[in-house]
Amino acid sequence: MRQAESDVMSEQRDDEVVYRLRTEDLSWRLLNDEMIGLDLQRSEYLATNSSGALLWEALAEGATSAGLASLLVERYAIEPDQARDDVERFLVDARERGLIA
Repeated sequence: MRQAESDVMSEQRDDEVVYRLRTEDLSWRLLNDEMIGLDLQRSEYLATNSSGALLWEALAEGATSAGLASLLVERYAIEPDQARDDVERFLVDARERGLIA
């Protein structure tokens, strides 16, 4: 990577990074406001509640952490700090599971 590219990446704030679910070997469906999925790489069954399904759908299209938090605030009328914390936990879990592209 060239130095200029590295400098730009290091200056980019986390809330500007666009996160996306990986598309390979990941199958999912919405069912009654919940997400049901299968990670074929790990042979794992995945499920979320309605708030997780909202975040999951947004990640399928690509979203920033700030955008994800805004979705939670709008849909569930929670405090922005709580929404940011919830999104961070969701993203950490998704990264650890290898779900983020």
